Amino acid sequence: MTKNTIKLLDVVALIVDLPEYNLYRGQVGTVVELLADGAAFEVEFSDRSGRTYESVGLRPEQIMVLHFEPASPDSVRSMVTA
Repeated sequence: MTKNTIKLLDVVALIVDLPEYNLYRGQVGTVVELLADGAAFEVEFSDRSGRTYESVGLRPEQIMVLHFEPASPDSVRSMVTA
């Protein structure tokens, strides 16, 4: 995943475990700040009531953007990483 694919307010999921923050693969958060010119991201994790339970800086290789619409052939190419 390149840094250009993650934007402010994207909904993302962890793809690694971060036990030091009590966060585990599959947990969903929102990008709330771009750090280091897009090389890292502040991701906020909230419960179903909207209360933040963790906010942590993450690198692009630790998260994946979630998509809520059908993918077009062009967007599939940009989502696939080697």
